[in-house]
Amino acid sequence: MEPITFNPLYMERVWGGRELERIYQRTLPDPAKPFGESWEIVDREKEQSVVDQGPWNGSSLHELWTNHREEIFGTGFLDHPSFPILIKVLDARDELSIQVHPPASLAASLGGEPKTEMWFIADCDPGAKLYVGLKNGVTRADFEQAIADGSVADCVHAITPAPGESIFIASGRLHAIGAGFLIHEIQQNSDTTYRVFDWNRLGLDGKPRELHVAESLASIDFTDFEPTMDTPVGETLASCEYFQTDHKSLAAGETIANPRNDRFSILSVVDGQLQSEGGRRFGKGNFMLLPRDAAPLKAHENTTVLQITLPR
Repeated sequence: MEPITFNPLYMERVWGGRELERIYQRTLPDPAKPFGESWEIVDREKEQSVVDQGPWNGSSLHELWTNHREEIFGTGFLDHPSFPILIKVLDARDELSIQVHPPASLAASLGGEPKTEMWFIADCDPGAKLYVGLKNGVTRADFEQAIADGSVADCVHAITPAPGESIFIASGRLHAIGAGFLIHEIQQNSDTTYRVFDWNRLGLDGKPRELHVAESLASIDFTDFEPTMDTPVGETLASCEYFQTDHKSLAAGETIANPRNDRFSILSVVDGQLQSEGGRRFGKGNFMLLPRDAAPLKAHENTTVLQITLPR
């Protein structure tokens, strides 16, 4: 089978911009609105990836996962009712809220879903900052006082990364993406975010966005001090019980296939261009599902990709 591609779902965000248009030559749904997220691979009740061409054209990811799992995805997966990961591109022209996702042990009691994720820095402005974890010595009492007086930003650790770097954001890790980033996010299939601080700004409707202080305080890991960007292990950027993300560099003419020919993978083209056996080309910013037993893709030029797989 040829690679399977989907129509992205674009989400308007108060902190978003137009970089998807400028860098990836995407056609956005509105000529002026700020779009902060492009949901590339998603299987949720209200948000569905839909195949954009080929024999499965018009089918949703949920239909493929439910009715053609072995044929397309392979065997040996846990019996998730929905495709278990969600992949986005984030365009942050302004700071995102300082937030946290609930750990698995607490999510149900808080009315949410656990969410562990990783970020790959596809592009960023010089000096752009990520906010991850706490500054050394910040206690829960210090943090609660900062919420009360509006100084939460002073408690959060800042990192200045470079394009090509990545960081793992486990459930419970306090975090925010600063202004000036284009990020590929691989995450559990969840949409639960608890905002603890939103930079004292107004949302798109002109009102302050909802905060979730009690849920945030219950979820934050108050022992997570001053993390750094991750160091890859060989080609592997992140590996956990929910997903694995590998970073592959191909010279022109080299090929990439599924790590196991009996199981699928998802490819994200960071730079360069891939070509399928059937002649389809996939350039910078393209995402595709490579079905089990699919033929390898060839690099049309020097090409960098992320390859995402599910654990056995």
